[in-house]
Amino acid sequence: MPELSRFYGIIIGMYYDAHPPAHFHVQYGEHKAKIQIDTLAVIRGSLPGRALGLVMEWASQHQEELLDRWHAAENHKELLKIQPLS
Repeated sequence: MPELSRFYGIIIGMYYDAHPPAHFHVQYGEHKAKIQIDTLAVIRGSLPGRALGLVMEWASQHQEELLDRWHAAENHKELLKIQPLS
């Protein structure tokens, strides 16, 4: 899975040829989640509360970039990195 961003031990990634709805994947230690881009709803898995809060803060700041990466993945283009949460 191509990595889009990494911060505070949280890894954000996205697969090529993923199925709708537009989403990204999060890994934090042994925890994993899939998050829908337009609603920022967790659609599979779970994260500890603090990690989920950090992911939501980051995703809300980068929603447009996440959608751009989703479209790039659909077209098998390079998935550029997104700035981490600082």
